[in-house]
Parts: sequence; structure tokens; C-alpha cells
Amino acid sequence: MGRNVGPGLGLAACDDNTTSQPLNLSTPQPLNLSTSQPLNLSTSQPLNPSTSQPLNPSTSQPLNLSTLNPSTVMLKRLLHTAPASAAINMALAFAAFMLARFIFVLENLDTYGASLSWSALPTLLRGSLRFDTAALLYINALYLLLTLLPLHIKENDRFHRAMRWLFVVTNAVGVALSLCDAVYFPYSGRRATMTIFDQFAAESNLGSIFLTEVINHWHLAVALSGITFLLWRLFRKPDLMAYSGGAAYYGSQTIALLATATLTVLGIRGSFIVGTKPMNIETARLYAARPADASLVLNTPYTLIRSIGKQPFITPRYMTDAEMEAVYSPIHHLPADGDSIGAPCRGHNVVIIMVESLATSYIGFYNGGQSTAGGQLRAVNLSNSLTPCVDSIAARALTFTQSFANGRVSMDAMPSTLCGIPMMVENFFLTPAAMNDINAMPAMLATMGYTTAFFHGAHNGSMQFDAFARSAGITRYYGLNEYRANYKGAGHNDWDGKWAIYDEPFLQYTLDELEHMPQPFISTIFTASNHHPYNVPDHFAATLPDTLKNTGQPILRTVRYTDHALSEFFRRAATMPWFNNTLFVILADHTNVTSQPLYSTALGRYRIPIILYTPDQSLPAALRDDIVVQQTDLTPSLLHLLGYKGSFVAFGNDIFATAPDRSWAFSYNDGIYQLVTTTRLLQFDGTRLIGLYDYHADPLLRHNLAGHEDVNRELTLLKAIIQQYMQRMNDNRLTVGHDAPPRAVHQ
Repeated sequence: MGRNVGPGLGLAACDDNTTSQPLNLSTPQPLNLSTSQPLNLSTSQPLNPSTSQPLNPSTSQPLNLSTLNPSTVMLKRLLHTAPASAAINMALAFAAFMLARFIFVLENLDTYGASLSWSALPTLLRGSLRFDTAALLYINALYLLLTLLPLHIKENDRFHRAMRWLFVVTNAVGVALSLCDAVYFPYSGRRATMTIFDQFAAESNLGSIFLTEVINHWHLAVALSGITFLLWRLFRKPDLMAYSGGAAYYGSQTIALLATATLTVLGIRGSFIVGTKPMNIETARLYAARPADASLVLNTPYTLIRSIGKQPFITPRYMTDAEMEAVYSPIHHLPADGDSIGAPCRGHNVVIIMVESLATSYIGFYNGGQSTAGGQLRAVNLSNSLTPCVDSIAARALTFTQSFANGRVSMDAMPSTLCGIPMMVENFFLTPAAMNDINAMPAMLATMGYTTAFFHGAHNGSMQFDAFARSAGITRYYGLNEYRANYKGAGHNDWDGKWAIYDEPFLQYTLDELEHMPQPFISTIFTASNHHPYNVPDHFAATLPDTLKNTGQPILRTVRYTDHALSEFFRRAATMPWFNNTLFVILADHTNVTSQPLYSTALGRYRIPIILYTPDQSLPAALRDDIVVQQTDLTPSLLHLLGYKGSFVAFGNDIFATAPDRSWAFSYNDGIYQLVTTTRLLQFDGTRLIGLYDYHADPLLRHNLAGHEDVNRELTLLKAIIQQYMQRMNDNRLTVGHDAPPRAVHQ
């Protein structure tokens, strides 16, 4: 049916699909839809009804036509179009990301506070803008496409309200990811990549952990809320009155869309220069004076997006295969040529105690009766040590002082220690290379009649330890399920509330199982209490001195508790018949957050204890500070001590067949390969040497000697290690059987 049209109104005035203005019934003057005032067609300003003089819409006062600049009117209209509004909103998103980066720095002042300088700020900001541009174009692509799409029918208030929601939600999520990463960064030492989801995929208590972190870092939740509010409040919505339809609208929208598409490709690519390669995560190194500074340049949404579906292991060609084999080969042959010690622990049981986060910075013995303050050593009373049990064992064992982890997280430690496979680029067990065949120490010892077991008091599947244990040839896995089944549910009272069974009851449960385990056995025990949120049982907390109860470093309480749990473990173990015939290995999986400068450097963040203890002194006690030792050295070294015969692949050294001046330790973090020798630390970005430090004379690594000293031998070794690792990962040659026939051994 038709509609009634009042006198003096044309049909167009009642047509819902037209853009014509309604008319004043007394005059042919158009009306402003928002004010119902007469509209001056020449200036688009509302008119005074009695004088027809243009009015200022914000004050309703007469507008002086003589001072009205037509270009100003046009500029105001342009600023309210969709392209201009989108540009203003993107600037708002840039500000939000930069604010998130500032909060990231504040949250990690222990890492960045002493090293950032005003002179480095312009370079860091330039790099940050480059990576923020790419990330914001990734996550705002849909918003930009829909906003700039030349389709006039969508230009209504409902559509632009939806665009506001899309813009605020996507950018708030991006900010939230960076703020969450600010909390995890002290542990990982790098911006998160997609492997973080694989790392925690099997955790069943993530909700509880996340809620705890939100409470502990409430200030970050407040910051996120504030940033989200500002994104919503300052969002620029196009003014519908700026649209007149027709060729002008479609032309301007089309040009803006094409220009934005071009800039998006260039922004994500990171370069306007033809022939250059697109930037990637490693490009952040160009703006970083130190390896850790690259994480300031990056943002978490970018590292997550750019790591989707990426092949982590790309084989470089630093040298020919023949040259590589001549420089370094990960193949070990036992008995070793020129073996001078034989197999003093032949037939011994092996108990590997992997202590969560037990960095050397917490251990009195490892500081030689000293602790660090401002990077300098000062004497302390060992009676006040947090670790009297570990101190006591270290004094009666073969203890290495230049000892290092190969990674920064727990999942890195297990392949390093039990297989001699360090983390390089990504934990190989979180990549397709996890299907590769491996030479694992438990599986090799099983061929000698060893029973293999693994103990970890967290949920079965935590950190995917159960899956890794199976691939390493471990046949007996004891986790939370087994603990609770053993105590018929009573073990619930021993739960720390977040992660696992408290160390003391779980270590006692471990002894219950070891007491009946067929010998010889190799058992790996992974403790859990020295982990965030650093809970200790109430009865133990009551015994702590006030200095530990009220400390701003709650990890000090759990270090003390874990040492107590180890003391009770060894006290009872010493009464068991298998004790004297056992080789105990005590080490940490990785380090933890510290405010001590000496342990906050690129080298200090990897310092862990490595202690070999035999109660029968078949391995004589000694303090070795002349050799560099790492987690990956344990597979070849322990197999040597136990009398294993055969060939295998392990990216570590046999401590008992390597000259001290040929020892080294390897680590990788955030795009930087590190090699530690007995005298120097090398840092290599895959292309060039970026750092060289004499860490004895310069413990805080303040004086970069790269370019001033000859490091050809060490750098060539590092390149050979990298090439061997990548090549073998990609070709599934992590076992001797896939490489060459095992060397014949003589009985």
C-alpha cells in the first residue's frame, strides 16, 4: 500500500531509501535531520528560523559567514568519514599496544631496569612501531575491511555499533595477551609462541592457576580494564551526516580500501623495498642492543600469529657435511677411547632428582659460603643457608660449579637430561619431530636389565611428562593418580591446591615404591613444590623464621621447604638396602626469577646445580670448577659410569672423557644461540656473532668483546652443533641406527 504524503512534500521526502533532506513546510528550505533547523545548502550549517543566518551547531549562536573557511568545513566533514575514523581508531590501538609494552617493562624491571638507557630508546621505539604495525594490521583486518567496504546500505548506526564492539574486543584481547605474557616472561625469557598452548594442553587445573595469577597480579587486571574502557570511550564512529551517497562515497571508500589493503600488505611484510624478505620474529634483533631487549620490540600477538604452522627446524649450511663431522659429531661410542676410569658405578641403581627451579643462586654451597649483592660476592654464614641438605650432599659428592641448564622451562629439561637433546628454537617434543626415534638413557639402560620409572606429583599428563616418559622407554609412571590410588583418596590432603602433591609426602611415597622396585633401577623424580604460587604446608610454614614468612620473595619459602623434603627423603633412604648401591644425581630443571644481578645475566639465568653422589664413594667426592657441565652431558656421562657398551646420539659431552678446555654448554633463547666455554660466553643470532664476554673478569656481562678477539674455533663449533641438530631433527637421525652401524665394541 502507498503512504500518505502531506501537502508541499515530494515523494522523495517520504522515500526511506533516499538521501534527500525533508523540506520546511513554509519555505522550500531543507531541514537538518539532527536539529530540525533550516539547513543552508551552501555551508551545511543550521539556520536561524527568523533571520536565515547560519547557526553554530555546538552553541546555537549565529555563525559569522565572513570568518567561515570553506576548507575548514570540508576538513571537518572528512574527519568524520569512515576512512578518517578508521585511521583515528588505529592510532588509538597503537597507543594501547605501546601502553601495554610500558606495563610489560614495569612488570619485568629485574630484567630490564639496570640495562635500559635513554640512548637506546629511539631504536627500541622504532622497532616497536614496526612490529605493532604488523600485529595491529593482522588483528584489525576484519574491522578495516568491513568499515571501508564501499557499500552504502551498511552505513547505519547499528552497523557502526557492531564495528565498535569488533574493534574494542579484538584490540583488548591483543593487550590482554601482552599483559599475560608479562607474567610468564620471567620464566620463559621470551615472548610466547604457539607452542605455549601445547605446553599446557594437558593441564587440568589451568582455570584455577589463571584465577590465582589474576588475583596476584590484580594491578594488571585493573590496567587491562582501564585500557579497554579507553578503547571504548575514545572510539571514533563515522558521522552518518558525512555521507551523501553517490560517486563521491563509492569513490572515496574504494580508494581508501585499496590504499589500506596495500599498506596492510606492506605493514605486515615490514618493508616497502622491493626484493627484501618479509620481517619475522628474528628481525627484532636489529633493534636490540641485548638479546633480552628483542622482547621489548616484539609484542605477544605478533609472536603468536607468526609462529602458527612454522617449521622450527631449518637446516643452515654453514659448512659441508664433511667439515661439520670433522668439527663436531653428537655420536658417542662406549667404552670411550682412552677411558681412564672404567665403569666405577657398574650395576648401581640411578636416582635422578630434578628439583623444580633450584637455581644455584639459592644454594649456599654453590656460592662458596658467599652470596651475591649488587653483583659482588660477600661472605655469609652457611648456617643460614636455605639449603642445608643440598649443601651437605654437595660437600660429599662430585660437584660441578660451572654447571648449566639447557633451557628455561621444565619441558626443556627432560629431553636434555634423559636423551641429551637440548631445546633449540622450540622444544622438539612439541613439534612434529616428537615422532623421531631417539636414544634415551632409560631405554638404553633397560637393555642392561634396569627397571625404569618416573615420579611426578602433578596431574598425570602435566607438561606431557607421561607421554615423554613413554617415548624415553620408561615403563613405570607414578603421578597424582597413582598417589591417590595408593592412599585410597587420603592423599587429597597433601595437595598443594594448584599444581601437585607437596614434595615431602610425595618423596616419601616415592621411597615406598622404590623399596619394592626390582634392581637395578633408574628412577627420575621431578619435584613440584618450588613452583608458583609457592605454597607450603601450614605445619611447615609455622616453623619458618619471620624473615621467610614476610619476605617479598615467596620462592625462598619453597626452596627451604623442598630442601627439608629432600632431607627427610635421604634420611629414610639411607636406611634402605639399595641406598649404598645407588648413584644419586641432583640438578634443577631450570632457574627462576631473581633480583640478584649476577644471576640475572644471559649466563646467570642458566646456572643450576649438577651433583653426582654415591654413598659408597665409588665416585669420589670432589669439587670441579675447571670444567663446564650441562644437562645434556648427563646421558653420555652416566652411561659411561654405568658401563654401557654401544653407540648413541646425544648433544652433550662425556664429562669423564672430555678435556676441561674442550668442554662447553649450549643454550638457546629467543633467537640467540649461546655457547659457554671455560673462559668465554658467545652469543650468535644464526648469522653473526653479536656477543662475546669474558664472564670471569666481567661477571655482569657489561663489556662486549665481539669483534675484538678471535673466536673462530668456538664459533665454528657452535655452527657445527646447530647444523648437526637441525639436520638430524629434519632427517630423523637422532639414533645411531638411522645414521651408521654401531661401532663394534670389545668386551
